[in-house]
Amino acid sequence: MSERITSGLDPYTDAAVVTEDHDLAEMNIIVTGGATGIGIETARALAGAGANVTLAVRNREAGEKAAADINASTGAERASVGQLDLSDLSSVAGFVRAWGDKPLNVLINNAGVMACPQTYTKDDLEMQVGTNHFGHFLLGVGLARALMNAAEEGRSARLVSLSSSGHRRSDVLWDDMHFRKTPYDKWTAYGQSKTANSLFALGFHERFKDLGITANAVMPGGIMTPLQRHMAREEMIALGWMNEEGVVREGFKTPAQGASTSVWAAIGDELEGIGGLYLENLAQAVPFDAKVNPMLGVMPHALNPENAERLWIISEETVGVSV
Repeated sequence: MSERITSGLDPYTDAAVVTEDHDLAEMNIIVTGGATGIGIETARALAGAGANVTLAVRNREAGEKAAADINASTGAERASVGQLDLSDLSSVAGFVRAWGDKPLNVLINNAGVMACPQTYTKDDLEMQVGTNHFGHFLLGVGLARALMNAAEEGRSARLVSLSSSGHRRSDVLWDDMHFRKTPYDKWTAYGQSKTANSLFALGFHERFKDLGITANAVMPGGIMTPLQRHMAREEMIALGWMNEEGVVREGFKTPAQGASTSVWAAIGDELEGIGGLYLENLAQAVPFDAKVNPMLGVMPHALNPENAERLWIISEETVGVSV
């Protein structure tokens, strides 16, 4: 790979440290799933540096509580709430309409669902890829004009798409993305959705880079958050994520540490004008090599330009938009 881009920071750096020396006043930022986990810590760090942050959430009550917590901790009224259910494309369209053309400096597609039972969205899409990818696809495309309106000479608008090491579990199931015929496997479904998140960043960057918008994918790291809500304790023990006493294994990050790569992708000077990358541990990811480190790196299928284009076409047809 060409010279690797890094922040120069330790992988276990808190998100608030990433924002030091950054004045984000007058910046408008949306964080999906901003009520809990790394979402709230991403929003907190950005608001703490002066940004106006909208928590785009399904549960408005939880969102209002999170916004109040952020505003109290930062000492300013910078966090607000927008209603968004990514598993319902009409809700996504409604959020986009409500935002309008107001300049948007950064869109952080943080929300997600992991390892849920076989269920389908209101639009009859498999829940994980329907929420994690298709909902965010429509949101990103719908807010492209707002992102363009925020782009300035010397400072691009940015889209941040949260992927995961889970992308290594599966490429996109091109012939049966929604498990109409294929026996459902929750980890395969999660894996393809996380591959799709990375390919979306690649495709978005290619289409909008000349209009002042960059896009990168982010692997936040292993963090214990409400994302694990569909997993039994016994399963997490079997996977080695915690021991019998419930102690999380060494290497997991706190939510504030897990938010740091998202924040760097959103504001890092090293990434100005640069997109189409997969970032982890506050740096550009290395290619995956199980012999070197089975826990780190990105696989080729998640950064394949032809796959990104193929997914984009499918996504336009699925959500009913064309760019």
